[in-house]
Amino acid sequence: MYTLKTLIFITTLLILTQSSVALSRPEAIESLLKRLDSRRASSSVQESAAIAVLNRLLPSHIHSFVFEIVSKDVCRGHSCFLINNYYKKSSGNGPEISIKGTTAVEIASGLHWYLKYQCGAHVSWDKTGGVQIASIPRPGSLPLVKDKGVMIQRPVPWNYYQNVVTSSYSYVWWNWERWEKELDWMALQGINLPLAFTGQEAIWHKVFMNFNITTEDLNDFFGGPAFLAWARMGNLHSWGGPLPHNWLDQQLCLQKQILSRMLELGMTPVLPSFSGNVPAALKKIFPSANITRLGDWNTVDKNPRWCCTYLLNPSDPLFVEIGEAFIRQQVKEYGDVTDIYNCDTFNENSPPTSDPAYISSLGAAVYKAMSRGDKDAVWLMQGWLFYSDSAFWKPPQMQALLHSVPFGKMIVLDLFAEAKPIWKNSSQFYGTPYVWCLLHNFGGNIEMYGILDAISSGPVDARTSDNSTMVGVGMCMEGIEQNPVVYELMSEMAFRSGKPQVLEWLKTYSHRRYGKAVRQVVAAWDILYHTVYNCTDGIADHNTDFIVKFP
Repeated sequence: MYTLKTLIFITTLLILTQSSVALSRPEAIESLLKRLDSRRASSSVQESAAIAVLNRLLPSHIHSFVFEIVSKDVCRGHSCFLINNYYKKSSGNGPEISIKGTTAVEIASGLHWYLKYQCGAHVSWDKTGGVQIASIPRPGSLPLVKDKGVMIQRPVPWNYYQNVVTSSYSYVWWNWERWEKELDWMALQGINLPLAFTGQEAIWHKVFMNFNITTEDLNDFFGGPAFLAWARMGNLHSWGGPLPHNWLDQQLCLQKQILSRMLELGMTPVLPSFSGNVPAALKKIFPSANITRLGDWNTVDKNPRWCCTYLLNPSDPLFVEIGEAFIRQQVKEYGDVTDIYNCDTFNENSPPTSDPAYISSLGAAVYKAMSRGDKDAVWLMQGWLFYSDSAFWKPPQMQALLHSVPFGKMIVLDLFAEAKPIWKNSSQFYGTPYVWCLLHNFGGNIEMYGILDAISSGPVDARTSDNSTMVGVGMCMEGIEQNPVVYELMSEMAFRSGKPQVLEWLKTYSHRRYGKAVRQVVAAWDILYHTVYNCTDGIADHNTDFIVKFP
């Protein structure tokens, strides 16, 4: 049972939040969008970035398209792309199609839309079919668009991408050449809010050195490259390490290339922030700090050499000091590139008490550390904890955390919304802005699996529901380069206001993917649609394929 003091706290919090939300919900999000828009790269830089995407994708048609950045006023106040025929003033092989967009991402999305729906082309990851462009007519013969052209608006502002563990399952050994391909794919899919986690160990190395942590201490703290995600989350330490200093430097250089390209394309990168995970040595250097040792998290033999990491309590003043230092070091290295920061301090690590007042103070401290480093900081949080640890996160605890920061300063990822949506049972995250996300893949598993009906209807149902606080869609698969049909449909939902008819959509998808309409292929996709690609068995983790089992 909750104490009278706690119940009074909850009631007061609800009253204050509800009155604040009623006044500030539209203004808070609109203010954030305007601030981010004002800091984007110039129109000429973004147009050049879009042209470069075209050149890498379809160099033979580099003169067939004209790209232009336009204001949201042209798109009736939204982000959008517009596709029109380009009327030549003279004969010859000049531009044929004009694509305008509010950012380079919208232009690239418009290009992709045109190539798909006018030319029958297919763009996927190399490992899932790659780029199939044989159906695109030669320059001078591109198909015209009908009537007054095409205008496609985003129904919600953001299209988020990545899971915090994708860096280890899929990206860890990538060089710039592979990252450049992924960034092109992201732009073509309309992703404008990507996670940017590469190179953070180099930042942490510099920050912790200022707190008298040695390189030897950090060798026991950082995980090896393939295990960075779990070391970052405080699930393990030093396993697979240590990290060579030249590797830290190389990753930092790579991150700067990634961020530069994201900004040229008009994306808003999401940078990491401090979640409380600290080296063991910090407890010796600051013996009075509120640092606790966590229990084992599936570590080999529960060996303390790798398990049982240390967590600095957000209520400790040192938490804010370290958190601020980390944000400021990123700004120093990268420039003022974003206001949105990811933090999952309670991910599979429950707070020591369920007292809502205490949880609220923890949330406020996490945000304080961010805002000290960036006064305009917005906390992006994975909502996975509300599903994975639902026994702890009851309504009072959820509200305490979600309402611990000013409205508009937190965005929640409804991480597993295609199967286990949280927004439905939490009064739209109790008024907190959220992103409807597809998780779909666990552990980089390659089994054929998906829930296409949920993908085609879930974001629309959420956005059009009463008192909706949905501000985006997202793809949060743990591993990429599998089940391309799932991500093809999900990426389109960033630009669809209504629900597509999935069977009809699959006909056009299979035509693009296989190069022509084949009756047997259509019949096969009808079977797949009614079986593995509408799998409603309720099992969250599809990792039962024989192909991924040991003999």
